[in-house]
Amino acid sequence: MNLDTSIPPRKTLSVGEVARRSGVAVSALHFYETKGLIRSRRNAGNQRRYSRDVLRVVALIKAAQRVGIPLADIGQALATLPDGRAPSAEDWRRLSDGWKNQLEERIAQLTKLRDQLDGCIGCGCLSLQACPLRNPDDIAAQAGPGARLFDASAPGDDPSVD
Repeated sequence: MNLDTSIPPRKTLSVGEVARRSGVAVSALHFYETKGLIRSRRNAGNQRRYSRDVLRVVALIKAAQRVGIPLADIGQALATLPDGRAPSAEDWRRLSDGWKNQLEERIAQLTKLRDQLDGCIGCGCLSLQACPLRNPDDIAAQAGPGARLFDASAPGDDPSVD
């Protein structure tokens, strides 16, 4: 717990003020804090107080999440920023440049999935050796004969893809 009374109260924001001004729920702010994405200090009454730069940090977090960047990656990126100042436009450019490859790979995967999807709609098999969605390149065959597609230990099986 950081007890800090050196910052005048008018220069800090309560968790409710940050939530209202950023459009993010108080519970989300608490979550971001537990993940180390934002920091608060405690005043003499043990209430959270945030510096004003947290608003820009929260905006950065939300923008990155909006394009699908995982919180762990956002946290790593935020760790590269200097303490005590709001992220700048240059910081955003640098961080977003680092995420562009991830997004390009995801776009390529989704485009491939979209282009292959129409070949499977209506067939109902999802188990043929040639099925590009459920068993690409027949990688389930590596696990041996028999029904392996729903066996979590089978190579290439992703139970989250149904």
